[in-house]
Amino acid sequence: MLNKAMFPGKYLQGAAALNELPALVQLFGRQGLILASATACDRILPDSGIDLKRHNLSLERFNGECCEQELIRLAAVIKAKQVDVLVGMGGGKAIDTAKIAADRAGIPVIIVPTIASTDAPCSGCAVLYSAQGVFESVYYQRSNPAAVLVDSAIIVRAPVRFLVAGMGDALATWFEARSCHATRSANACGGLSTLTGLNLARLCYDTLLRYGAAAKTAAEQQIITPALEHIIEANTLLSGIGFESGGLASAHSIHNGLTALAETHAFYHGEKVAFGLLAGLQLIDAPPEEINEVYRFCEAVGLPTTLAAVGLAGCGRDRLLQVAQKACAPEECIHHEAGSITPDKVLNAMLAADAIGTRRKSV
Repeated sequence: MLNKAMFPGKYLQGAAALNELPALVQLFGRQGLILASATACDRILPDSGIDLKRHNLSLERFNGECCEQELIRLAAVIKAKQVDVLVGMGGGKAIDTAKIAADRAGIPVIIVPTIASTDAPCSGCAVLYSAQGVFESVYYQRSNPAAVLVDSAIIVRAPVRFLVAGMGDALATWFEARSCHATRSANACGGLSTLTGLNLARLCYDTLLRYGAAAKTAAEQQIITPALEHIIEANTLLSGIGFESGGLASAHSIHNGLTALAETHAFYHGEKVAFGLLAGLQLIDAPPEEINEVYRFCEAVGLPTTLAAVGLAGCGRDRLLQVAQKACAPEECIHHEAGSITPDKVLNAMLAADAIGTRRKSV
């Protein structure tokens, strides 16, 4: 198996970066379509001062779920308007929908995240859900986005919870990449991890520990600081390259398992990944000092450390076993961990992570 890595074509980050969008669209095509979340449609684009018509840009509102029904609808719009560049603007699901739709249409995609809540913007894969929000599969594109445009002045105006959720998603990057490297498991590119991917994954973790709490404080005050810029980059670029070129393991599989229970649907991807990581560290028998470091970080920025914190207070073992069984499906990346992984082991790991988190809260 070859060593493989993938990257977005361009990455631009900073205050007022959105002003670069028309020029970027014209760089890749002539007729652009922006698939935008409700917030982007109603507030961000109207406030931007960008004349969409003058720049051959049309606007389509995202319907809220990255599912086949929405993709079929969007494909018809792309064909009817003869779109040759698609822009995905919004959160993770709007971004993923744009990536898949552009890949199916054979056109470049430009990603403009309005929140720093996941590492989806830079990656060449996307998560498909049912119309009801249950995880179904991972969809791999032929290439990564042509460009990623991150306006920190937009990110800082979003609810702080999104930034924190992004830190939860990014938090798992190093640990999962490390597991894949140790077991020589395939990364999201279909190859072995590269030194680049591994080192960016580690830099992602180190950046979170160093700047995470300060970035959250800056976001709470809606001020752009170097710490905030560093965390936006960690959540978006470092985690995006790190997970894709490093690989995924137990944390994301346990996240996928958690989506089987409706009570978790109100919680963000990164929040569930963070708890998945804590359970995953129990599963792999990580050193106690490492486990404590991750708990301390989660507590400092406000990430879930218990089952109750992802909506599963009082959830019985039988229902938690459903989570574990979904996490251990044959196609899941939890099998990139060393040894034989079974639903019973995952169930016990979740219960152990929850017990530790609960005890720490009571101290």
